[in-house]
Amino acid sequence: MFQACQQLEQYNKSKGRSLCIQVPRILIGLYELRNNRAIGHVSGEVNPNHMDAELFLRGMKWIVGEFVRFFSKLSEDESRAVVEAVTVRTHASIWNEGGVRRVLDPSKSAREEMLILAYAENRPVSVSDLLKWSEYSNASRLRATVLKMLHGDALIHFDAERDTVQILPPGQKYVEAGGLLSDG
Repeated sequence: MFQACQQLEQYNKSKGRSLCIQVPRILIGLYELRNNRAIGHVSGEVNPNHMDAELFLRGMKWIVGEFVRFFSKLSEDESRAVVEAVTVRTHASIWNEGGVRRVLDPSKSAREEMLILAYAENRPVSVSDLLKWSEYSNASRLRATVLKMLHGDALIHFDAERDTVQILPPGQKYVEAGGLLSDG
Protein backbone atom coordinates (compact mmCIF):
# COMPACT_ATOMS: atom_id res chain seq x y z
CA MET A 1 0.00 0.00 0.00
CA PHE A 2 2.80 2.39 0.93
CA GLN A 3 4.57 1.79 -2.40
CA ALA A 4 1.32 2.16 -4.36
CA CYS A 5 0.71 5.52 -2.69
CA GLN A 6 4.26 6.62 -3.48
CA GLN A 7 3.67 5.64 -7.11
CA LEU A 8 0.44 7.66 -7.08
CA GLU A 9 2.50 10.71 -6.06
CA GLN A 10 4.32 10.37 -9.40
CA TYR A 11 1.04 10.02 -11.36
CA ASN A 12 0.48 12.83 -13.84
CA LYS A 13 1.72 15.83 -11.87
CA SER A 14 -0.52 18.04 -14.03
CA LYS A 15 -3.48 16.79 -11.95
CA GLY A 16 -2.35 19.09 -9.17
CA ARG A 17 -0.98 18.86 -5.67
CA SER A 18 -4.16 17.50 -4.13
CA LEU A 19 -4.34 14.36 -6.23
CA CYS A 20 -0.59 13.70 -6.48
CA ILE A 21 0.60 14.62 -2.98
CA GLN A 22 -2.21 15.10 -0.46
CA VAL A 23 -4.47 12.16 -1.37
CA PRO A 24 -1.68 9.52 -1.38
CA ARG A 25 -0.24 10.77 1.91
CA ILE A 26 -3.61 10.88 3.62
CA LEU A 27 -4.33 7.38 2.31
CA ILE A 28 -1.14 6.14 3.95
CA GLY A 29 -2.19 7.63 7.28
CA LEU A 30 -5.69 6.21 7.07
CA TYR A 31 -4.36 2.80 6.07
CA GLU A 32 -2.05 2.87 9.10
CA LEU A 33 -5.01 3.68 11.38
CA ARG A 34 -7.10 0.93 9.81
CA ASN A 35 -4.43 -1.71 10.33
CA ASN A 36 -3.00 -0.73 13.70
CA ARG A 37 -5.83 0.87 15.67
CA ALA A 38 -8.45 -1.89 15.33
CA ILE A 39 -10.60 0.09 12.92
CA GLY A 40 -10.50 -2.63 10.28
CA HIS A 41 -9.41 -5.61 12.35
CA VAL A 42 -10.65 -6.76 15.73
CA SER A 43 -7.15 -7.87 16.69
CA GLY A 44 -5.52 -4.41 16.52
CA GLU A 45 -3.18 -3.37 19.29
CA VAL A 46 -5.24 -0.37 20.43
CA ASN A 47 -9.01 -0.14 20.70
CA PRO A 48 -10.36 2.55 18.38
CA ASN A 49 -11.98 5.52 19.96
CA HIS A 50 -14.37 8.12 18.68
CA MET A 51 -11.56 10.41 17.55
CA ASP A 52 -9.95 7.64 15.45
CA ALA A 53 -13.27 6.90 13.80
CA GLU A 54 -13.93 10.59 13.09
CA LEU A 55 -10.50 11.05 11.51
CA PHE A 56 -10.91 7.94 9.38
CA LEU A 57 -14.44 8.84 8.27
CA ARG A 58 -13.67 12.47 7.46
CA GLY A 59 -10.43 11.57 5.69
CA MET A 60 -12.16 9.04 3.48
CA LYS A 61 -14.99 11.46 2.71
CA TRP A 62 -12.45 14.08 1.69
CA ILE A 63 -10.63 11.62 -0.57
CA VAL A 64 -13.88 10.52 -2.25
CA GLY A 65 -14.77 14.20 -2.71
CA GLU A 66 -11.42 14.83 -4.38
CA PHE A 67 -11.91 11.83 -6.68
CA VAL A 68 -15.34 13.13 -7.69
CA ARG A 69 -13.87 16.58 -8.28
CA PHE A 70 -11.08 15.26 -10.52
CA PHE A 71 -12.63 12.30 -12.32
CA SER A 72 -16.35 13.00 -12.57
CA LYS A 73 -17.88 13.46 -16.00
CA LEU A 74 -20.91 15.11 -14.35
CA SER A 75 -21.71 18.80 -14.67
CA GLU A 76 -20.22 21.13 -12.08
CA ASP A 77 -23.56 21.36 -10.22
CA GLU A 78 -24.06 17.58 -10.27
CA SER A 79 -20.49 17.00 -9.05
CA ARG A 80 -20.99 19.53 -6.26
CA ALA A 81 -24.19 17.74 -5.20
CA VAL A 82 -22.37 14.38 -5.10
CA VAL A 83 -19.52 15.83 -3.03
CA GLU A 84 -21.98 17.46 -0.63
CA ALA A 85 -23.88 14.19 -0.27
CA VAL A 86 -20.65 12.30 0.47
CA THR A 87 -19.39 14.86 2.95
CA VAL A 88 -22.67 15.48 4.76
CA ARG A 89 -22.16 16.15 8.45
CA THR A 90 -22.98 13.39 10.90
CA HIS A 91 -23.42 13.90 14.62
CA ALA A 92 -24.31 11.73 17.56
CA SER A 93 -26.87 14.32 18.66
CA ILE A 94 -28.93 13.89 15.46
CA TRP A 95 -30.73 10.73 14.40
CA ASN A 96 -31.07 10.38 10.63
CA GLU A 97 -33.05 7.56 9.06
CA GLY A 98 -34.89 7.42 5.76
CA GLY A 99 -35.13 11.18 5.30
CA VAL A 100 -36.23 11.81 8.88
CA ARG A 101 -34.06 13.74 11.34
CA ARG A 102 -34.43 14.03 15.11
CA VAL A 103 -32.44 16.08 17.59
CA LEU A 104 -31.82 13.57 20.37
CA ASP A 105 -31.60 16.06 23.24
CA PRO A 106 -35.17 16.96 24.27
CA SER A 107 -33.92 19.82 26.45
CA LYS A 108 -32.96 21.89 23.37
CA SER A 109 -35.10 24.94 22.68
CA ALA A 110 -36.83 25.37 19.32
CA ARG A 111 -34.17 27.95 18.41
CA GLU A 112 -31.35 25.50 19.21
CA GLU A 113 -33.11 22.65 17.45
CA MET A 114 -33.53 24.68 14.23
CA LEU A 115 -29.84 25.64 14.33
CA ILE A 116 -28.74 22.05 14.89
CA LEU A 117 -30.93 20.72 12.07
CA ALA A 118 -29.83 23.45 9.64
CA TYR A 119 -26.20 22.87 10.62
CA ALA A 120 -26.43 19.13 10.02
CA GLU A 121 -27.94 19.64 6.56
CA ASN A 122 -25.51 22.38 5.44
CA ARG A 123 -27.76 23.16 2.46
CA PRO A 124 -31.11 24.91 2.05
CA VAL A 125 -33.75 22.86 3.85
CA SER A 126 -37.50 23.37 3.56
CA VAL A 127 -39.38 24.72 6.53
CA SER A 128 -41.87 21.88 6.05
CA ASP A 129 -39.00 19.41 6.67
CA LEU A 130 -37.93 21.34 9.77
CA LEU A 131 -41.51 21.24 11.04
CA LYS A 132 -41.77 17.51 10.40
CA TRP A 133 -38.38 16.72 11.97
CA SER A 134 -38.86 18.92 15.04
CA GLU A 135 -42.56 18.10 15.47
CA TYR A 136 -43.06 21.82 16.11
CA SER A 137 -46.82 22.27 16.20
CA ASN A 138 -47.29 25.88 15.11
CA ALA A 139 -45.85 26.58 11.64
CA SER A 140 -46.71 30.28 11.56
CA ARG A 141 -45.15 30.86 15.01
CA LEU A 142 -42.00 28.98 13.97
CA ARG A 143 -41.63 31.18 10.89
CA ALA A 144 -42.61 34.45 12.58
CA THR A 145 -40.58 34.11 15.75
CA VAL A 146 -37.89 31.43 15.76
CA LEU A 147 -36.76 31.56 12.13
CA LYS A 148 -37.09 35.33 11.71
CA MET A 149 -35.12 35.90 14.92
CA LEU A 150 -32.38 33.53 13.82
CA HIS A 151 -32.37 35.29 10.45
CA GLY A 152 -32.17 38.69 12.19
CA ASP A 153 -29.25 37.44 14.27
CA ALA A 154 -27.53 36.39 10.98
CA LEU A 155 -27.29 32.77 12.15
CA ILE A 156 -29.46 31.42 9.32
CA HIS A 157 -30.79 32.67 6.02
CA PHE A 158 -34.57 32.31 6.08
CA ASP A 159 -35.91 32.68 2.54
CA ALA A 160 -39.61 33.32 3.17
CA GLU A 161 -40.40 33.26 -0.55
CA ARG A 162 -38.93 29.79 -1.06
CA ASP A 163 -39.78 28.78 2.52
CA THR A 164 -36.26 27.46 3.11
CA VAL A 165 -33.60 27.84 5.78
CA GLN A 166 -29.83 27.60 5.41
CA ILE A 167 -27.18 27.89 8.13
CA LEU A 168 -24.80 30.86 7.75
CA PRO A 169 -21.13 30.89 8.82
CA PRO A 170 -21.90 32.71 12.11
CA GLY A 171 -24.58 30.07 12.79
CA GLN A 172 -22.08 27.28 12.11
CA LYS A 173 -19.63 28.90 14.52
CA TYR A 174 -22.39 29.33 17.13
CA VAL A 175 -23.37 25.65 16.93
CA GLU A 176 -19.76 24.43 17.07
CA ALA A 177 -18.55 26.77 19.81
CA GLY A 178 -21.78 26.74 21.83
CA GLY A 179 -21.73 23.06 22.66
CA LEU A 180 -25.02 22.39 20.87
CA LEU A 181 -23.74 19.08 19.46
CA SER A 182 -22.94 16.15 21.70
CA ASP A 183 -19.97 13.93 20.99
CA GLY A 184 -22.03 10.86 21.52
